[in-house]
Amino acid sequence: MQIQDKIINTVPVFNVSETLKDVIAFFEETTFSHVGITENGTYLGLLSENDLPCFDAERKIEDFRFEMEDFFVTKETAWLDVLEMFSRNEANVLPVLDEDRLIIGYYDLEDIVDVFIDTPFFREPGAILVVSIGIKDYSFSEIAQIVEGNNARLLGAFITDSHNDIVEITLKVGTQSLNEVAQTFRRYNYTIVFGNSDDQFLEDLKQRSDYLEKYLNV
Repeated sequence: MQIQDKIINTVPVFNVSETLKDVIAFFEETTFSHVGITENGTYLGLLSENDLPCFDAERKIEDFRFEMEDFFVTKETAWLDVLEMFSRNEANVLPVLDEDRLIIGYYDLEDIVDVFIDTPFFREPGAILVVSIGIKDYSFSEIAQIVEGNNARLLGAFITDSHNDIVEITLKVGTQSLNEVAQTFRRYNYTIVFGNSDDQFLEDLKQRSDYLEKYLNV
């Protein structure tokens, strides 16, 4: 899946020699979590909105050089890795660099989530099933085998939670009835956390940002 057309150029880039005045205004006027900083045109790092209370409009960005965060993606970064980068750094904007470490634009989290929602996992009709099992015991190939062994199609699957050595996996299954699929998962020692044969849960999954935020950890 290509996401390069989602690169935006409406978020500014600041030079390390500038004062913090415009950076402060940027964070106060937007909801973005970070903004890119360059030195001699080359990417240096990111200032975080979390540091806003420490900023003094008369001080230079240079004074915060060692507090900058250093994460980015490139045009070649796959969209799932882009989502992971958002999650890992609790960011809603990511700088996109070229091979010379020049910032060519940014990815906005909302735009990338829209790409995720436009996948067959959300668009194709089917049922949602949430299962859990020990982290050492689950296998995506086994999950696919269980679903397909019941004459159903596995439209998508991803880990939505992990704690105390237990993983929770959300499945989109192309079938009108989950009963046989769910019973087979139980025989393989999976716990059924949620199962719904209509589209209501899927609609909620689209609309409720807190579910997506839980998935992305931002």
